[in-house]
Amino acid sequence: GLNQGGYVLSDCKGSPQLILLATGSEVSLALEAQEKLESQGVATRVVSLPSWELFDQQSKAVQEEVLPSSVTARLSVEAAHTQGWARYVGTSGDSVGMERFGASAPSSVAMKEFGFTVENVVSRALKLIKGGRS
Repeated sequence: GLNQGGYVLSDCKGSPQLILLATGSEVSLALEAQEKLESQGVATRVVSLPSWELFDQQSKAVQEEVLPSSVTARLSVEAAHTQGWARYVGTSGDSVGMERFGASAPSSVAMKEFGFTVENVVSRALKLIKGGRS
């Protein structure tokens, strides 16, 4: 699926209630969050979306297969600015990202401060399932 720009990395049994989208190093965080969400009964799909350009060139059928329009609870996880993710998470989705810069700390401290933790991703995902955004 890499040559398509985006693909289902880890799927749930049956239809997903939630889609977590990530790229690069954040994929492991999304997979950990998927595990927690699944243990709470939330059918969760993880999509790796390393190239928006390639994904946008795919047919609507391919895009729909990866990101079904019926699943509006979508959360992107990207250790960068959230700009551009709205195209994939939609108006009902949300994004975990960096909206400010200039913090200085060891990477583990900075990532926690910016919300890149399993607990934060799970919490924000559960809010989306309940119909809200953070």
